[in-house]
Amino acid sequence: MKSILIAIGCSAALTLSATASAQSDNALFQLEQRLNAVGERIEHQQDISEVEILQRSYGYYVDKALWYSLTDLWTDRGTLEIGGRGVFLGKERVYEYMRVGLGTVGPKPGLLYDHQQFQQITTVNPDGTAEGRSIAFVMSSGGWGHNYYENDYVKEDGIWKFTKLHGPFNMYSGYDIGWLDNTTLNTFPEKFDPPPDLPPTTIYLTYPNYYVEPFHYPNPVTGMPMPAPDPAAGGEAFGNYSPADWYWQNR
Repeated sequence: MKSILIAIGCSAALTLSATASAQSDNALFQLEQRLNAVGERIEHQQDISEVEILQRSYGYYVDKALWYSLTDLWTDRGTLEIGGRGVFLGKERVYEYMRVGLGTVGPKPGLLYDHQQFQQITTVNPDGTAEGRSIAFVMSSGGWGHNYYENDYVKEDGIWKFTKLHGPFNMYSGYDIGWLDNTTLNTFPEKFDPPPDLPPTTIYLTYPNYYVEPFHYPNPVTGMPMPAPDPAAGGEAFGNYSPADWYWQNR
């Protein structure tokens, strides 16, 4: 009888020990899960911050015509498209667009390129890419303007870079009369050198007409995608087709 009681006691102790161990393991697992989730949120916020630093750095380099520093913000196969000038492919062409189209490297007396950027909304994706929408107000020695950006970014070896800068102008005008009565309706590939690698991806109208650059993100409350641009104001010249992707795949 005594041996039976001892066996029962040992079994109960083992059961309690196993239960306590399982509870401890489960608590450790839940703690690990919470810590991983916190770590992922921290990394996500850090990625958003680094993308926004990248975008703002672009604006400050434009301000002072620092074309070499600006070009380093792109991947080797990144693209640039500003206004209706067409698409420039690769870092060397980004530099050429700036150096030939906008002038020599560095600030000079009588030149103004101030490029104020606002309202950045950044979406970081699980695959190491990101998208960003922002507004720029431009004050230059040639006039002033307003444009949107819908840009793409990628994280290469832990560093965020541009893969696509797409900046359609909303308005551009000289100073003497101002945008109410005298605006430049749009830029176009032949307006100034250098020529682009590909034609504009979007044909659209500027102020006093309007064009709404498609939003990359859904409505944050409803989750619904934003409406497509009004075709009366312009539309996607290539639809969902990316001319830059076609170029790299078929060159």
